[in-house]
Amino acid sequence: MRLAKIFLAVVLTIFIFVPAQASADATTVILARHGETPYNKAKRYQGHLDIPLNEVGIKQAKLLAKSLKDYPIDVFISSPLSRAYVTTETVAKAKGMTIAYTDDRLKEIDYGDWSGEFISDLKEKYPEEFKLWQERPWLMNFPNGENLRDMQYRGRTALEDAVAKYPGKTIFIGAHSFINATIICSVLGLDTEHFKQIRQNNTCVNVLRYEDGVWQVVLLNSVAHLGSLTLDTGVMK
Repeated sequence: MRLAKIFLAVVLTIFIFVPAQASADATTVILARHGETPYNKAKRYQGHLDIPLNEVGIKQAKLLAKSLKDYPIDVFISSPLSRAYVTTETVAKAKGMTIAYTDDRLKEIDYGDWSGEFISDLKEKYPEEFKLWQERPWLMNFPNGENLRDMQYRGRTALEDAVAKYPGKTIFIGAHSFINATIICSVLGLDTEHFKQIRQNNTCVNVLRYEDGVWQVVLLNSVAHLGSLTLDTGVMK
């Protein structure tokens, strides 16, 4: 049954997404998550809310920038939300570069009425919906917000457009936890049912490679630049 679901997800992905044009050279995408914010620390949903980095997040961004200072990157793209933008800008500035453009499609999931809420409060206010979100999140439609499938589609199309625009280049994309996870699921041919299996720590680095019409995940959720193994279990966006 699981194999059948995965096969169906692959088929749907083929029909939904138009792959970027194949080029003689591989295109590399460094897909990163933003640094820590006060809402991450307090376990509050932020989604489309424009919450800035806290002191820890700024330090994480600087460590990420230091680790990539000598790595060849051709272009920087970011979510317009400041926590992702400042993280991306910090890396770009360390290389004497600027962000080429922001893309609204790279924003985190829109929690709608849940935006700004504490997890502990949501358990009391929306017990049935919260249970669904925890156990079968791919079925959840946030009130006055969106669902995982819609977010995955916009994120994947943003990725495809970037690769089509800069074939054979190395592209840095600064975004968010769940949008990153669903993008990675998508390039692997997986539906949103599997997105919680893709961990995304603050300022983590994922490396995706596109060549001859095939996507590969080269590196996943690396936080080696932070100087220690990260074992926290929080996945707040």
